[in-house]
Amino acid sequence: MDARPSREQRELADAVDRLAHKLGPNTVGDLDDLERRERLDAALVQAGWRELRTGTAAAPQASGVEAAIVTRSLARRCCDTAIIGPLLAHDLLRRAGSDGDEVTRAIVMADGLQSLVVGSPHAGLTTSGVAVDVSGSTTGVLLVDDGGAGGIAIGIAPLGGPIEGVDLTRPVTPLAAGAEISSVDRARRLSPDDITAWTALAVTLTAADLVGAMEGAVALATEYARERRQYGAAIGSYQAVQHMLADAKTLSEGAASAMIHAAWAADALAPDAARAAAAVAKAYASRAARTVCETAIQVHGGIGNTWECMAHVFLRRTLLATELFGGDGPQLALLAQQRWGATNGL
Repeated sequence: MDARPSREQRELADAVDRLAHKLGPNTVGDLDDLERRERLDAALVQAGWRELRTGTAAAPQASGVEAAIVTRSLARRCCDTAIIGPLLAHDLLRRAGSDGDEVTRAIVMADGLQSLVVGSPHAGLTTSGVAVDVSGSTTGVLLVDDGGAGGIAIGIAPLGGPIEGVDLTRPVTPLAAGAEISSVDRARRLSPDDITAWTALAVTLTAADLVGAMEGAVALATEYARERRQYGAAIGSYQAVQHMLADAKTLSEGAASAMIHAAWAADALAPDAARAAAAVAKAYASRAARTVCETAIQVHGGIGNTWECMAHVFLRRTLLATELFGGDGPQLALLAQQRWGATNGL
């Protein structure tokens, strides 16, 4: 693969960066600015970035690389707007034969945030579920096992009200009380390969979110190290601080390399190979993100442990992104299982 971004991809990244700089939160207090959040949501809708993965069952409008670019740039500024949820909801509907629509939807995760909810149209929802990364969405997408031949169908269920969780930029939204599945009649059902390929994209986008948050945390800490002075000099002039920031930067760059490969693989490789690439990226990013964000807090010193410092917002964001579709443990277990199967001819 050629990892160099195309001119269009560079322009996309620049456009998202400009929007995130203009409408993203600069302080913890900005997270309470409802007007700013509404403007940010409206800008994403107008740009059409949430619908990048709509299209035909065979080909989305944009590749996994473009989806990862948008996700990464928004996470770099801790933007409190939905992107992963709508991208994945549209991609899942596309794989099931939908032409796409302009309705912002979310994905409904099972308890533990490891996979999508699987319901039955006859027995109702068989498990509780929550949606994350929701902005302006009142419905969630989930899998429906109706016992039919040919694969898994798609369902839509209403969402309840948001509940604040660990991530201050992405509230958790449970299914509405007594929610019933509204089955969606699509041209085709989802095969195991469809679900594997979609999961590869999902894991990759969570890795992209982790990469962006790491980069934002490093930038925040670096700027603070330039400005904060002790003993008559900026703390960034001291080697101890420089080494910490250099290590954090190295970790974020390594995670970015693995994530870019996984984003390319999401459309270029077979489902199992794409899923393996995504697992590598997520395992690396999950392990690196906590170290990088904790380094950012440490560089800030005492103020880094206060509510007013944005460093903890980046850490909180990575804690949720790590759990979505599994952190390093589940990803490494999947890779080991794949390697064992290949070694034993399975």
